[in-house]
Amino acid sequence: MKSILNMYDVIVIGGGLGGLTAAIELARNGFKVIVIEKHVYPFHKVCGEYISNEVRPYLENIGLDIDGLGAARISRFQLTSTAGTVLNAPLNMGGFGISRYTLDYELYKIALALKVDFELNTSIESTQQINDTFFVDTNTNKTFQARIVIGSYGKRAKVDRIIKRQIPKQATTYMGVKYHISIDFPKDLIALHNFKGGYCGISAIENNCYCLCYLTETANLKAKNGIKEMEEDILFRNPFLKQIFTTAAFLFKKPEVINEVVFVTKSRVHDHMIMVGDTAGLITPLAGNGMSIAIRSGFLAAKLIADFLYAHISRNQLEKNYVSVWNHNFKNQLWRGRQLQKLFGKEKTSEMAVNFLNHVPVLMPLIIRSTHGKVLQF
Repeated sequence: MKSILNMYDVIVIGGGLGGLTAAIELARNGFKVIVIEKHVYPFHKVCGEYISNEVRPYLENIGLDIDGLGAARISRFQLTSTAGTVLNAPLNMGGFGISRYTLDYELYKIALALKVDFELNTSIESTQQINDTFFVDTNTNKTFQARIVIGSYGKRAKVDRIIKRQIPKQATTYMGVKYHISIDFPKDLIALHNFKGGYCGISAIENNCYCLCYLTETANLKAKNGIKEMEEDILFRNPFLKQIFTTAAFLFKKPEVINEVVFVTKSRVHDHMIMVGDTAGLITPLAGNGMSIAIRSGFLAAKLIADFLYAHISRNQLEKNYVSVWNHNFKNQLWRGRQLQKLFGKEKTSEMAVNFLNHVPVLMPLIIRSTHGKVLQF
């Protein structure tokens, strides 16, 4: 028999960047929050681990010592075609590189200091709303109650099936693969290297390490005997990737992998649950702004949820306003990311795109700006 625990103002399902940000912001406003996370901090996630400076002032304001954690300051961008043709451009706003292993753990500690409760190593079994209260059952034989539930469980999760949330199918399926490596590479540069059916990013993080993360069509793997053979047969055709993979020291025993990565439009609200981060919408990795969007959406959701909990707006107004705010801030960014993805990961189009951008250098800063937002106001 499940034990019903104390009533919370907000339950957050998933303790990634969006969920942690929302929990921190709500706790700062005096609300009682619990985060249910299936892992135990710290842990690795498939992620490019680059964050635009648009959220840096906010993160520092809540107590994150970015420089003290050893994050790399990144100000330059490099793009190569599948054949290795090179484009270099400045990152005007810039950003920083830090691992999810470190960043999520530090945000978790900030949340703990604000009296956010956590149920770790815990999965969701069911959710139900009765009148104005949600009941969330877990695999640890506990039931939690709250007036608001936030979904922040990532790109694809079992939770979507539990809550009967339909995710539209996309024609091409993708998988993401991440390594941490040691290599001689500029710390102020983020590079994106194309290969047939995907692209691979590399940038510095803390502790003199680098994040090497790529997205590939799953068809690339199905045609090969494992990830290593796929990398050697497909990624190595780009000379920059061959050099990285053959000269770097790989720090993981095996790569972090995620399957069924989708870039389709998702519901921002489902059965009165507020979705944030990748759960609400995933920008293509080549746009380099996924971590910032997760943090921004968690912050924006928390502000509206606080208005609801203070009884300043109704639940219907909360949901309507959140969809409007999400669309205003992110809808066009996600759409532009999907259009950009069509130009890359293919031999002819990636070569044409890189050559064209080299001949019209004024366009690259505009493209980068189009997939990023303004500095978060808090």
